[in-house]
Amino acid sequence: MESQMIRDDFLWVEKYRPRKIEDTILPEDLKATFQEFINNGNIPNLLLCGSAGVGKTTVARAMLEEIKADYIIINGSMNGNIDTLRNDIRNFAATVSFTGGRKYVILDEADYLNANSTQPALRNFMEEYSANCGFILTCNFVNRIINPLHSRCSVIEFKIGAKEKAELAKQFMQRVCGILDQEKIGYEKKVLAEVITKHFPDWRRVLNELQRYSVRGTIDSGILASVDNVEIKDLVKVMKAGEYEGMRKWVAANASMDVNTLFRKLYDAASDIMKPESIPPLVLALADYQYKAAFVVDQEVNLAACLTQIMVDCEFK
Repeated sequence: MESQMIRDDFLWVEKYRPRKIEDTILPEDLKATFQEFINNGNIPNLLLCGSAGVGKTTVARAMLEEIKADYIIINGSMNGNIDTLRNDIRNFAATVSFTGGRKYVILDEADYLNANSTQPALRNFMEEYSANCGFILTCNFVNRIINPLHSRCSVIEFKIGAKEKAELAKQFMQRVCGILDQEKIGYEKKVLAEVITKHFPDWRRVLNELQRYSVRGTIDSGILASVDNVEIKDLVKVMKAGEYEGMRKWVAANASMDVNTLFRKLYDAASDIMKPESIPPLVLALADYQYKAAFVVDQEVNLAACLTQIMVDCEFK
């Protein structure tokens, strides 16, 4: 518990996570839907769909905390095998709630669960424990969730219309300024606006990036160095030679770059730098680590892991 408290206090995404639906940054119609669940005091099985970092897990937690329900969070990408899922759900759902009400399981990244084995098992768990336990599933890709789970949940998509983007970005700018003021970090508003615009609507990514940049003591134009200005020729050279330390030094020297832009440059250069049979594993590695980049705090470690996998799995020309 103590280590979790230290972690939550250190990570801005946890420290400043909204605890009430009214404090979330979402379109008003979505907030009204979630607030109605709270007012009724009963939350149905839900499937929350939307892009990474948009607030699905935050909403799930906020609703359950507002109705004072007991709940656990299971990450489908990390604890997604059938036995782990069965044991975690059974141990939690089979006991009586301390508050006397309905208990809930938040299953994060449910689209990572195997559609042929684990998702059907989850459907059975939902039916077995329906009398005592509700389920809230989150996913980035709703088409990866099997129909039997769709039919057992109210599906809510986190869609942000063109007319709502400006207002939500404005709200998040105000929230970010308040966080930086509280953390005593200097900033230039035009730089914050550029970071928010770049990653919209991935609020988690924005906060993680700003926390990473904050070690400089100020958020200014110096953080906006782009990998577009970085020559990947030197990176490819050390990777081709299998020089792990050389690769790490390159990553460290370009720590302020946008990793997504780098991934795109490697993707675009695939046919020039890779043997044909190595292009598929390169693309898969880039896609995998680009997705993970939305969740990790240390982008440097994530990038180094991606490049290491490419060095191991791919053969350069």
